Amino acid sequence: MSRGIPGRAALRAILLRPDGPDAAAILGAIAVPIVVLDAENRFVSANAAAEQFFGASAASLAQVRLDDLLPPDSRIFAVIAQVRQENSNVSDHDLMLESPRLARRGVSVHAAPLPEMPGAVVLTLQDGSTAQMLDRQLNFRGAARGASAMAAMLAHEVKNPLSGIRGAAQLLEQNAEEGDRELCVLIQDEADRIRGLVDRFDMFSERPVDLAPVNIHQVLDHVKRIAATGFASHLRLVEDYDPSLPPVWGNRDLLVQILLNLVKNAAEAVDPVGGEIVLATAYHHGVRIAVPGSAERVHLPLQISVRDNGTGIAEEVRGTLFEPFVSTKRGGQGLGLALVAKLVADQGGLIECDSRPGRTVFRLSMATPPPGSTGTE
Repeated sequence: MSRGIPGRAALRAILLRPDGPDAAAILGAIAVPIVVLDAENRFVSANAAAEQFFGASAASLAQVRLDDLLPPDSRIFAVIAQVRQENSNVSDHDLMLESPRLARRGVSVHAAPLPEMPGAVVLTLQDGSTAQMLDRQLNFRGAARGASAMAAMLAHEVKNPLSGIRGAAQLLEQNAEEGDRELCVLIQDEADRIRGLVDRFDMFSERPVDLAPVNIHQVLDHVKRIAATGFASHLRLVEDYDPSLPPVWGNRDLLVQILLNLVKNAAEAVDPVGGEIVLATAYHHGVRIAVPGSAERVHLPLQISVRDNGTGIAEEVRGTLFEPFVSTKRGGQGLGLALVAKLVADQGGLIECDSRPGRTVFRLSMATPPPGSTGTE
């Protein structure tokens, strides 16, 4: 049995003794998703982590079967069948649990029978996507640092001589003949274009970010208004907000920039007819990550997502999607999502992307304001 997964005897003691001391609290405190299925694969019990895993409350899960959430060819059903057939514990790893209602990859499943409930099976699920997300985030930060170094080099090595070239072209233009004057203007225009590109790289440079409590719903409403009156005016924009969400610890202007970029990308990915973009917020217990060089762990319970029903992102580019110069657009420079990843990291957050045909989701996981912070932007 994997380390950190409650053993069968412990689960039975918790699940089958509702009169025991704080049984529900103990089950709810376990960070690993745990569910009990009856002989018909109906949900009998689900802890808080399982609610988050399946994206539904325990009451909602009690109304459905596992078969309603996953296709019949999913490997998890083979695991469950083997448990019932052999009456023993069975484990499987690196499962893909994907359907229109669920998207989980790299899942480890540990299943055990419950003799007191004939045909019942206890499932414990470990989602490997969190660890993969953290690994990707470290790569994103490394890529951002590389882009920052490139920006500093370009600014120093290119901007100064570029100004000299442009100035010389202006002087030559004053006394040049008509044909040569056009060439001087061309030199100036190209110098301006190169300077603009260098300025875009300069956005990756390391700068201090002022953080404060931010009402993320006001930010999303602002982004939605911009999109609805411009590049997404022909699309359906849907809100799916948690009204009780606390403020986000971040920078309002940077959050607007991040979300505008994500919504614009979504608008370009969907079909002009029937295209839909969903802006959503939710509160989860979230991910706790270790801060490098410190024993401190950061809690990121606030989730902001941008979902579209477009064609999806090709699997071969998903792993490097947030790195500089990676683009799925024809003629794209691949700096937009790299900048998004850096701006999210500058605010202490995480960004991830799940994509398949018909459903692409970009998720931001952010922190709540620290104790003592006041005011909301």
